[in-house]
Amino acid sequence: MTDNSRFNNALEKITQDGDQITDDMRLMLAVDTCFPPGNGYAQFADLMTQLLAPMKFSFQRVSVPQHLWQAPDGSAHGERVNLLASLDAGAAENCNLYFHTDTVPAGDGWRFSPLALTEAEGKLFGRGAADMKGTIVAAMAAIRAAQACDLPLRFNPVFLLCTDEEGGLYPGIRYLAEQQHFAGHLLSFNGGAVPRIWSGCFGSIDLKVIITGRSAHSGDPVNGINAIESALPLMNALYQLKAEVEQRTSAMPAPPHYHGKPLTSRLTLAAAHGGSKGSTLPERFELLINRRYAPEETFDAVWQELTLCVHNAMQGSAALDVTLQMIGHLAPVSDPVGPHWPRWQAALSQGFGFNAEEFKPWGSSTSSDMGWVQQAGIQEILLGGLARPDNRIHAADEYTTMADVMALSQSILAYLADDFQQPQGS
Repeated sequence: MTDNSRFNNALEKITQDGDQITDDMRLMLAVDTCFPPGNGYAQFADLMTQLLAPMKFSFQRVSVPQHLWQAPDGSAHGERVNLLASLDAGAAENCNLYFHTDTVPAGDGWRFSPLALTEAEGKLFGRGAADMKGTIVAAMAAIRAAQACDLPLRFNPVFLLCTDEEGGLYPGIRYLAEQQHFAGHLLSFNGGAVPRIWSGCFGSIDLKVIITGRSAHSGDPVNGINAIESALPLMNALYQLKAEVEQRTSAMPAPPHYHGKPLTSRLTLAAAHGGSKGSTLPERFELLINRRYAPEETFDAVWQELTLCVHNAMQGSAALDVTLQMIGHLAPVSDPVGPHWPRWQAALSQGFGFNAEEFKPWGSSTSSDMGWVQQAGIQEILLGGLARPDNRIHAADEYTTMADVMALSQSILAYLADDFQQPQGS
């Protein structure tokens, strides 16, 4: 796409950087930043400062006040340290590169250690390898290559290394955006290694319902109140509401694998906890509900519908108490395309070898913390990343590949490089 020798040399430099890429990823995966609880953010910020300082970045730490992120159920704890790492490249405009530093918990079923990098079967395994510490590694490799080849940059890169994307009440990027800690456009790496024009995503609400009964011996339950049985009308009502909710469609274009079917709102009974042994009536039952809502729906309407369903189902119940707790919320993203998208699309083609005609617009009923960025006044959000349908993000044996990390790195380099010439009409 360009015959500039320094640019081409920098692209080649990335392909020779495999040892440093694996070293960086090994260090990042070893820091446990799982959410919940999210108590590894300060340690990860320390590591990133150590890795980026030799590249002449400057740093600012911003912690989200505890009263904003502390969930009622106590599942989140530890300082919410967000790190802004800025490189002054002498450009007129900043490009903010967004990464969430948290991962989901490791979970069970791994063949390899989840908090270590394992190179096997031509893959790079570890929790966060694809989602999304591997994307930080790719961006670092791009900056290293640009500096090694003395390549001028079109934008000043600002790494936004943020907390609590994988759940929680107040993601770090929301706080940074609302407090105006960054300016310029934003490139989020919470996407995939695919030729996609991002059309947005749904919002997500996590609602916990806690039902309190009275424990008693199950063989002689005098005055006992079974919290689980008390919840049966609620679960039935929610299942009926689920059928209604999932008839609601969005005008947002659906992914190709939907084969023409529309995106729909969703309601999921996601977790249930109660009881301990057969001889005791359970005193407490907790039900976690996840509600994915389209940009066409409003939070207030969705919340009212959920809470009214709970209230009506539990009216007249023998339960001693019914408590509702919102423990997570992500706002929807709508129409994030803007003037920088053609350049990013061309850069993805440079790195991954996509053809222009492969790019299709689609949204998703999954969710992102970028909705808060839009609500803070930044409408355009570029999207890229390492996710693929088969690389087991959020599951055991999560992985990415060196080829994808290098392709993403080359895409980032192309986007940032002043010498990159995107094709006419792209």
